[in-house]
Amino acid sequence: MSIRQRLYPTAGQAAGLMEHCHHARFVFNIGLEQRSMWRRDKHLRGPLSAPRVNTATQMRELAELRGEAEWLRAGSSSVQQAALRDLDRAFGNFFAGRAKYPKFKRRSDREGSFVIRDLSVRRLNRKWGEVMVPKIGRVRFRISRDWVQITSASSARVTHQNGAWHVAFTTPAPARRMAATGAAVGIDRDVANTLALSDGRMFQAPSLTTGEQSRFVRLQQRLSRQQKDSRRRGKTLEKLAVLRRRLEARRSDWLEQTTTTLARTHGLIAVEDLRIRNMVRRPKPKPDPETPTVFLPNGARAKAGLNRAILASAWGRFLTRLEHKMPEGNLLRVDPKNTSRTCAACGHCAPGNRESQAVFECQACGHEAHADTNAAIVILDRALRTTTAAGHAVSGRTSPASAGSANQLAA
Repeated sequence: MSIRQRLYPTAGQAAGLMEHCHHARFVFNIGLEQRSMWRRDKHLRGPLSAPRVNTATQMRELAELRGEAEWLRAGSSSVQQAALRDLDRAFGNFFAGRAKYPKFKRRSDREGSFVIRDLSVRRLNRKWGEVMVPKIGRVRFRISRDWVQITSASSARVTHQNGAWHVAFTTPAPARRMAATGAAVGIDRDVANTLALSDGRMFQAPSLTTGEQSRFVRLQQRLSRQQKDSRRRGKTLEKLAVLRRRLEARRSDWLEQTTTTLARTHGLIAVEDLRIRNMVRRPKPKPDPETPTVFLPNGARAKAGLNRAILASAWGRFLTRLEHKMPEGNLLRVDPKNTSRTCAACGHCAPGNRESQAVFECQACGHEAHADTNAAIVILDRALRTTTAAGHAVSGRTSPASAGSANQLAA
């Protein structure tokens, strides 16, 4: 569990924090390159061709490198060692199948992160606190969470993104899950309506206002005309970062409030088991069969717009937060095949049932409903037919009239 707070460093402290980010990035990248070379050598010449590379050996070599490189020696050894531990954790996630192979971190003066291991914090007053950063000193942060939780943190990660500094305190507090109470509900995720519930409710993820969107477009157009690394380009990037930070804050707040409300008021939640990574892939090139060197239109531009809309809806983050808050076994994933084409009243499935994005009219029984609500009812119906949640029997089929609200968990 992490508690994220806003950091307010002075100009001199911000420069020192960014230097720590550069050190951590450099050590991470050189460690990744070393491990990748060792893996290649092992496959080419056999497992005994070179000494094994792990965190312990890289820690020793880091100490030697610090003795030779004055730039690294000027930084904090604990920050640089934490970067190697981050790399080791990334490889652990890769071998466990939880993540892809680690990637090199690009150099940037506008984003970066590093870890503080030996944590020391103190409270100045009700609103402000300070965290000790190696080689820099105490940096102020705004207190917006329980101070007792902050003081129980074992480490912290300092990040710089979209023009703002934050510190995320890692606490040992166990994840709290909501009690399994309330009705069962199905949720359909869509681009037009971020969340559609089987009881007829709709949830829409926040976005920039019309004025903010116009300003964002104007700034992007201005950025495309400006010279790279110029001072004016830097100012434009800062203005864009403010808008991005504002949007991210709105979406994060919406995600937390929405998932908490759903977890507290529903004993069972059914969602589609979507493969989001596959859904946002770029379309493959479409060669002309008559002229091999010529490619036909493949809808890449339209697909790019859809991909942006899917990513902006934060489907994956929504499911992660909901899974964190729901009791184990009470969040069910169902096969998404034909949920938008199946009638919730009679079960008839046909492409013509869905006349448009919002209108659903069954060709067999004439049932009419909002297409997303109908899909949410179908999702819940599939979950109710196949499983029980947390030892409570779930019975009954969702009818269009009740829209899923009548399904309760019975002991």
